[in-house]
Amino acid sequence: MNYHTYFDRKGRTVECCIVGTGGFGRSFLAQGLVVPGLSVRVAVDVSGDVAAESLRSVGIAPDRIRICHDAEAAARAWTDGAFIAAGTCDIVMDLPVDVVVEATGDPVVGARHARLAIEAGHHVAMVSKEVDSVVGPGLAAMARDAGVIVTPVDGDQPSLLIGLITWAQVLGLEIVAAGKSSEYDMIHDPDAGTITCDGVSYDVPDFAGLEVLGEADCADMVARRTRAAAALPQRAVPDLCEMTVVANACEMLPDRPDLHCPIARIDEVPSILCEVGDGGILSRGGVLDVFHCLRRPDEISFAGGVFVVVRCKDAETWEMLRAKGHVLSRNGRTAMIYLPRHLLGMEAATSIFEVALNGVSSGAQVPHHHADLIAVADRDFDAGAHLAMGGHHHSIDGVSSRIVPAGPLDDDSAAPFYLASNCRLRAAVKAGQPIRMRDLHIDQDSPLVALRALQDRRFAVKDEDAVNPREERHA
Repeated sequence: MNYHTYFDRKGRTVECCIVGTGGFGRSFLAQGLVVPGLSVRVAVDVSGDVAAESLRSVGIAPDRIRICHDAEAAARAWTDGAFIAAGTCDIVMDLPVDVVVEATGDPVVGARHARLAIEAGHHVAMVSKEVDSVVGPGLAAMARDAGVIVTPVDGDQPSLLIGLITWAQVLGLEIVAAGKSSEYDMIHDPDAGTITCDGVSYDVPDFAGLEVLGEADCADMVARRTRAAAALPQRAVPDLCEMTVVANACEMLPDRPDLHCPIARIDEVPSILCEVGDGGILSRGGVLDVFHCLRRPDEISFAGGVFVVVRCKDAETWEMLRAKGHVLSRNGRTAMIYLPRHLLGMEAATSIFEVALNGVSSGAQVPHHHADLIAVADRDFDAGAHLAMGGHHHSIDGVSSRIVPAGPLDDDSAAPFYLASNCRLRAAVKAGQPIRMRDLHIDQDSPLVALRALQDRRFAVKDEDAVNPREERHA
């Protein structure tokens, strides 16, 4: 595909507003200065000063930046061609931007921003997966009703994986598994007897002899590696959150609610993430999962990339491809096709151009509510406990997540993880139990709660009337 043809701007410039100037947002600001036809001169953060500092940090001269405290000042700054820094979205929603990029990572604030942008007639690029995991399908439907589009964003794994899955489907490839590597590799130093992950080194004396799968049984090797590396984190909420976004876009679910998350070398993935009948660990095909990239310090990284494991239906063709360096399973029945990259805001412009120039989302044509990311207590919680969300991974101490089939919420429903975040418990919850909606003090004025209620009403279908979404789409 020729990208210049697909993204033929015909001289047009696409105007963007970035909301949230952290790692992703800042990289998008920087890229806005070099991508032909992309303009990012509106930045919003917790204060105008913070947004202005982010603009300055990517090389924009201070005298070109205006901190605006009301809509009138923002309108004047826009007319004057200045870069605009603001502390709230309300100040900039009347500006003639094409796309609002929501990158705060805050589920409640992000939900409010998305709704404001849709109601103001802007497309929305949804970087905040936390919002997407709770109300993404509903926001997409609301946007369609308003004549605009909500899209995931290239540069983040969900959009890249949706692209790879749909590419494989267009080519008629049977997908056995699809997913991504975890954010940080597991870098094994056999001489030191350590694994380093996210800059932290762990002693793993029992990992000796487990470095290479060889001819070992896959399930046994996965289990032994998991035990030997028990000191390392092996389930991350962001990984499950991203797979929930993909599940809703591609109508796929995981093989198990908490994912298998095997520790595997790159060349082992198609041998491990295939069905038991083909020597792997999956009970069925067509599922989502994540693997931890195991490598030595001198070996190449998977770079948080995305993959599909596909069925090898013509042995002669695939053996030819194996000879050319493609990654096949030990028995040649499955192969992995992968993109070893995700470039954050540096890569987001393709999704921005898709919505603004071509009128399509980088995600599903018509998203459905197929999966929910729910909260599960990993320890006993007393009534009154505060489920504070924080840290780089936007996690909740003592709470993990699962991906389950979707459904409308009621008092007995397991609570969506990012709807439960920052709530207080009205009842005690035992370790191993889902945190249910009745267990939470819910702020009924929360924009996230309101949007979830709208989504539930839109997608709720009685079991006896349920229609397969794929059949409905093509009817």
